[in-house]
Amino acid sequence: MMKVTLNRVNQDYLFEVTNDNGHKLLLDNKSKEEGKVEGISPMELLLAALGGCSSIDIVAILNKQKINPTDIKMDIEGDRTPDVMPSMFQKIKVNVRLEGDIHPEKARRAVSLSFDKYCSVAKILEHSTSIKYSIFINGTELS
Repeated sequence: MMKVTLNRVNQDYLFEVTNDNGHKLLLDNKSKEEGKVEGISPMELLLAALGGCSSIDIVAILNKQKINPTDIKMDIEGDRTPDVMPSMFQKIKVNVRLEGDIHPEKARRAVSLSFDKYCSVAKILEHSTSIKYSIFINGTELS
């Protein structure tokens, strides 16, 4: 079983989320009209969860092939439905940026397996949101 605990930090919208291992993050309301935003918004956290889930998959898949990227980064953008409540993501665009000696087909396969088969967050989101991704190796986009 997985569990997180959420505790209110102030009299505004700031919360501290703690997991069973004691790791913490701050959660805040990005759209509040007054005060400073001091944490990540819930929808930003969802995008981060997608990137984190997929990154772990990609590294694991490549490692099984004795390939260890020297770096992996993702730029993740989500477009939400405007003027509707709840404002769901309509589409998500991910740029997967890999560095190292990685054959393009192996990179394509690892990224595809992650988003299309293994990443739990992607599998949950795919029912309501279009997820598109591009792959870059050492700064060059794969066609």
